[in-house]
Amino acid sequence: MVEPKFYPPLSTGICKSKTAGHWIRIFVLAFFCFTFQNCIGYLWHLGSGQLDILLKRKPIVEILNDPNTKEELKIKLQKVESFRKYGIQELALDPAAGFRSFVQLDREELGWHVAACYPLKLESYTWWFPIAGTVPYKGYFSLEKAKEEEQRLKDKGLDTRIRITAGYSTLGWFEDPILSSQLKSDSHEIASLVFHEMAHATVYFPGDSVFNESYANFVEEEGAFRYLESLEGKESPKKKEILQRKEESKRLKLILVNTANRLQKLYTSETNETEKLKRKNEILSEFKNSLLAQKDDFKLISLEKLSKKEWNNEDFVGYLRYNSGSDYFRKQFETTGRDFSAFHKKMRTLVSLSNEERKKLLQ
Repeated sequence: MVEPKFYPPLSTGICKSKTAGHWIRIFVLAFFCFTFQNCIGYLWHLGSGQLDILLKRKPIVEILNDPNTKEELKIKLQKVESFRKYGIQELALDPAAGFRSFVQLDREELGWHVAACYPLKLESYTWWFPIAGTVPYKGYFSLEKAKEEEQRLKDKGLDTRIRITAGYSTLGWFEDPILSSQLKSDSHEIASLVFHEMAHATVYFPGDSVFNESYANFVEEEGAFRYLESLEGKESPKKKEILQRKEESKRLKLILVNTANRLQKLYTSETNETEKLKRKNEILSEFKNSLLAQKDDFKLISLEKLSKKEWNNEDFVGYLRYNSGSDYFRKQFETTGRDFSAFHKKMRTLVSLSNEERKKLLQ
């Protein structure tokens, strides 16, 4: 299952000015940190973590020219440069997204984010932050702090989940670096991540996480396919493997959607809460048994592993948040003649719609 990415609430729209603007943006971020330090400790944690990343950035060009840089790192950073260049030239992605610098983290993962759902509703618990608007997850640079947040949510009776943060975007406000934790993946996954984050800097509607993530996922996937074809041709072995995984993901999605529909029907029924909670557990148990029964039909996705997971509402809502609207985006992409520049332009025209109106387009 695709893990969501974390996009800091201090993100904002595209800003393309260079040196002066860079320091102005750092000042603004520092201002937020100190202003909210006492009343909103979370923004302090987030802002100080972001500042730490900004101050540790090193230009990729400088690292490549350093004779002390290990060859393995050079090769990976050269690939990042090629992914970024391809994203700009062939996928019409905004260069403001960055990926011109590198940060060596002092930890294995970039961060962790917490998401939650109501126990008897397939509805995300949300937070509101300046600039980013309403978001259905809260990110941390500390696992301990993420666990503390999760416990607070559990104490409210919510269904929760902590996930590793694969990547994040400041939406062009700062030059986002590639991080050491992201270079652990294989080339295709790194390319996908770069395209995904660059997509967020290209089209982004504050407060509409479902559309933003689904759009970025489509660009990521289509862009990765096109990139692989440019290297290996139409019969790319890696592309075939990805397509097989995509086919399995579609079949898994049908199982998930069917279970989500059963839960939704239960939650909107006149049944009392005690009976709803009992029936919810039964539906989730039946869902896990269904996964186990079909495990031999899936070669690349381990249904056996998924069947052992303790599922809750957040798992279903979180999955669908990142895997919605593929048919809609595909159709719109085809109407533009598969032209990424025209496709992005068409998506930007949806700014006049409400979140609910855009949600209906994806159904």
